[in-house]
Amino acid sequence: MFLLRPKKKTQIMQKKSHNLSKAKINNQYVIDDVISEDQEIINFLFTLGCFKGEPITLISILADNYVIIVKDARYSIDIDLAKAIKLL
Repeated sequence: MFLLRPKKKTQIMQKKSHNLSKAKINNQYVIDDVISEDQEIINFLFTLGCFKGEPITLISILADNYVIIVKDARYSIDIDLAKAIKLL
């Protein structure tokens, strides 16, 4: 007879989302959400095409400027905008 033991809380790993400022270069991610206290930042990112479920690629980081590719277009955004983009 086999008994199944419940998993301990330490064994269950939950994937935590992080923002674009912590992403690695030349990796493709999926946008989970756009969160900021400043509505202008949210609106600007939406005009770039940063929506939930949209793929985004970080190309380079140069002095707090993040070069990204969204919808086959290349953009340079600052660190405040990068922190507003939450990734899966």
